[in-house]
Amino acid sequence: MIRRFLAPILAVGMIAGCSSGTPPTGRPTGEPAGTPTGGTAKTNIVMVLTDDLATNLVAYMPHVQALAKQGTTFADYTVTDSLCCPSRSSIFSGRFPHDTGVYTNGGSDGGFQTFKSRGEESSTFATDLQKAGYRTAMMGKYLNGYLPKDKYVPPGWNEWDVAGNGYPEYNYNLLENGQIKHYGHDYLTDVVSARASSFITGSVSAGKPFLVEVATFAPHAPYTPDDPDKDKFPGLKAPRTVAYDVLPSDPPPWLAARKPLTAAEQTAIDTAFRKRVQAVQAVDRMIGSLQDTLDRAGVADHTVVVFTSDNGYHMGEHRLNPGKQTAFDTDIRVPLVVAGPGVAKCGTVSQPAENIDLRPTFDALAGAATPADVDGRSLVPLLGGHPPADWRTAALIEHHGPDNDPTDPDHPAPDSGNPTSYEAIRTVDYTYVEYTDGAKEFYDHRADPDQLHNTAKRLPADRLAALHTTLLGLEGCHHAC
Repeated sequence: MIRRFLAPILAVGMIAGCSSGTPPTGRPTGEPAGTPTGGTAKTNIVMVLTDDLATNLVAYMPHVQALAKQGTTFADYTVTDSLCCPSRSSIFSGRFPHDTGVYTNGGSDGGFQTFKSRGEESSTFATDLQKAGYRTAMMGKYLNGYLPKDKYVPPGWNEWDVAGNGYPEYNYNLLENGQIKHYGHDYLTDVVSARASSFITGSVSAGKPFLVEVATFAPHAPYTPDDPDKDKFPGLKAPRTVAYDVLPSDPPPWLAARKPLTAAEQTAIDTAFRKRVQAVQAVDRMIGSLQDTLDRAGVADHTVVVFTSDNGYHMGEHRLNPGKQTAFDTDIRVPLVVAGPGVAKCGTVSQPAENIDLRPTFDALAGAATPADVDGRSLVPLLGGHPPADWRTAALIEHHGPDNDPTDPDHPAPDSGNPTSYEAIRTVDYTYVEYTDGAKEFYDHRADPDQLHNTAKRLPADRLAALHTTLLGLEGCHHAC
């Protein structure tokens, strides 16, 4: 029987061994938590950033679920754009697309070259922590358009083990500290896992605090699983949620003409979902392996482990073939699990958080200064169970479209969703979207958690005006939003 995964999969009450519920104050349940500083030693940071991993895959990742029991889950964590490069740019810089200038995966408004040419690489969490005395490592996927053959390493990184086209997981090049190495039959996730463990061990031996980002290409299309996993989960099908193969009422023009999924499309969706589940098995093993390395090195008690994704992924919801880039929760709402010193066990944070918050969080953990032009805010108070009274109530999503670049690895396949440009806000209670063609969407999360009833046209004029004002305010925010 296929389970429905509509509410946050990692909600405390759904994790074995955790108590359920979150107090009205927003304080995480579980063990008390102070400020995550790791005591007298500096706090190390390990971030596993996955590619296109939707919340419905976490149910098949036992090490991630164990990490959630050990730490805290963010129930309303969103990305600034449900597309790889703009999302990753926000993670590195702590800034919205309207400040990074990165809205797409290539061209004048996106991609690695835009991020580089605008000087964004000179100020990231890597440069912050390196200045604070940390050894830093980047492994796996960087930004769309980056090519190992150029042997370019951005500022802030002590170790650089990065691939270009690593999506097939086999037969790829990795730039390893200035030298290009070709891998034919070594699964990419396994390779970066081993290199990350080696980096951790080396940093401990050198007596240096460290930050390592392991950015997997899995489970991005073509959803290639590791050889030991390619026959697992036989017969598994994509979840048939309430939104599966259902068009929302009053859909925006880019979606309105979508016909019901054909039998062939549904079969393809099921196959893709099964392969995605297979592909994340190696990611899940890697998390366990990295935790074992931290234990053996004797630094687990001084290390914060972070698990998240650059964006989500829809698979049949709202009649869409597999894809992303929309403002639906399937695409913008992703897992964020944090465990380590001072982080509440079995905790849930209900306040809205965004990927722009990771940089100031890492800075705070490291005791590093966060530049004034960073849009995000440190999550450390929330991890410690002390949400600020002035914490944001809405998250901003910004997207440029449609994507008409056939060379883009994220170029939408037919009927997979290719929305026009939009700006959106998401709160615990609703999602509101404004498109450049004049269309609007409003979904009431309390009454309509599956986002099937667009009620924008039924809202009073004063409510629409207030929503527009809130959206404009976030679009104009340039620090500590």
